[in-house]
Amino acid sequence: MGSGAPRGQGQVIRLPRGASLSDFADRIDANPGSLVQEMFNLGDMVTATQSCSDETLLLLGEHLGFDVQIVSPEDEDRELLKRFDIDLDAEIDEERLVARPPVVTVMGHVDHGKTKLLDAIRSANVVAGEAGGITQHIGAYQVHVEHDGNDRAITFIDTPGHEAFTAMRARGAQATDIVVLVVAADDGVMPQTIEALNHAQAAEVPIVVAVNKIDKPDANPDKVRQQLTEYGLVAEEYGGDTMFVNISAKSRINIDGLLEAVLLTADASLDLRAPADGAPQGIAIEGHLDRGRGPVATVLVQKGTLNVGDAIVAGGAYGRVRAMLDEHHKPVASAGPARPVLVLGLTAVPGAGDTFLVADDDRTARQIAEQRQARRRAAQMANSRGRATLETLMEQIKEGEKTSLTLILKGDVSGSVEALEDALVKIEVSDEVQLKIIHRGVGAITESDIMLASASDAVVIGFNVRTEGKSRELAEREGVEIRYYTVIYQAIEEIEAALKGMLKPEFEEVELGTAEVREVFKSSRFGSIAGSLVRSGLIRRNGKARLIRDGAVVADNLTVVGLRRFTDDATEVREGFECGINLGNYNDINVGDVIETFEMREKPRS
Repeated sequence: MGSGAPRGQGQVIRLPRGASLSDFADRIDANPGSLVQEMFNLGDMVTATQSCSDETLLLLGEHLGFDVQIVSPEDEDRELLKRFDIDLDAEIDEERLVARPPVVTVMGHVDHGKTKLLDAIRSANVVAGEAGGITQHIGAYQVHVEHDGNDRAITFIDTPGHEAFTAMRARGAQATDIVVLVVAADDGVMPQTIEALNHAQAAEVPIVVAVNKIDKPDANPDKVRQQLTEYGLVAEEYGGDTMFVNISAKSRINIDGLLEAVLLTADASLDLRAPADGAPQGIAIEGHLDRGRGPVATVLVQKGTLNVGDAIVAGGAYGRVRAMLDEHHKPVASAGPARPVLVLGLTAVPGAGDTFLVADDDRTARQIAEQRQARRRAAQMANSRGRATLETLMEQIKEGEKTSLTLILKGDVSGSVEALEDALVKIEVSDEVQLKIIHRGVGAITESDIMLASASDAVVIGFNVRTEGKSRELAEREGVEIRYYTVIYQAIEEIEAALKGMLKPEFEEVELGTAEVREVFKSSRFGSIAGSLVRSGLIRRNGKARLIRDGAVVADNLTVVGLRRFTDDATEVREGFECGINLGNYNDINVGDVIETFEMREKPRS
């Protein structure tokens, strides 16, 4: 081909997600314009600087003979950090390792008592403040237990229980050593129990089953044990290796037994050691915007010791640790492995599940964060933009006909916003209607959110947040709709209903009745009149009709202009009665023809 793009002989090219044709051209020492031409020849319209989807990059690589490998975000992050002399995978000397507490995630079906259990463990009432009794965001807590004469600590990560939070729950499992699966003894194994179990097994972590609500009259703990054997969890008393503990979170029965089972499982099957010195690393479990303190992140330290004053990077956020607080909001000076703390001093709210690390100085921290942000933006652009092929170009020009619902999402914590976006994107309605999320953020709804909504005809969704300052007045002035929600599935249901309401109505044909022509009368005033017997249903005046002769349709789109019973006009004639039917200007009617009438009815969207 004369486009001048070089050909690779199976040469490996590593590209980050969301790379552009210019990035590809740099790797193979080519002119970006030649790659634009190659893509055009392949029937794909791509500019040189546009973020490309993985498929586009792989297609071009195959076409040119290069083995394109899309670098995963984790690998890309490692490569980025190596440029700053930070090696996440460096070997750790045995003598540096110290014992650390196990990190436990509590999972299970909604209403099976997860929050009540955590409540019982740390004796602080969380449920009362939760809308709809559902945990809305992840928190982390550390408790101390007496075990074999030693004071042992256990860290609990509190993951939400509703299925829309699956994305966050999966992330909760990534930082986890042990999963406590809560199953109600009166309810047994439910769909979300299996979902939670799948997450735990995918993360390859040991499971301790807490059989809750054993004090209820219809409780059947043995049934739970039997049900879970089908999913590969065999109780120790049945010869398996999974510990099942009967508890009642509400009545505080056998909570100590559950904590002991967690420690026994940790000691038996896990080597829980981590270096307490060296550069701290870990995971951001949750973040939110505090009115007085700015961005606040709950982080779980996994290696090293985090100190006040460290330059920290968490996802695309960075800053200096101004203060650290424990779960009781008391200041702490340092946090070692498996210790969850609230960190103040970041420039932005990190996402749930973002990794954090400590850099040498503020400048390095800012550079890492900015490069991560740029990369994340490129990947998002690649995912949000559909591939523009030559065939779809004309459709895109006509896209004015498409209806789209544009949203701006604001929430109290990053995990909730992410989960809500994840759930909304999965709503399936129709190709005719598009859902676009143009902005998502943490904190109150600001004036800039309203101006963005006004400029792009968007609806603002506030999840556990309200408007700030003069935002509400501005929204009223600009005619911007703001919707507030406190329970996630209510938001999903309403937005799904709104999307369905935007669809163009669909009509279906409903047969009303048929009449057989027995005799044809000629009238100078009305033309042909069919003397007919109504065979089924009813014939209605002004109804739509078609004429059928020997089983074949001979005339369609007719209208019943006149309908008479003997000498009187009739509105409708029912089955078994005779009538005279006039089909307006259509006069080619024979004895034996069948007149079929129907109407178009709007179909309810499912």
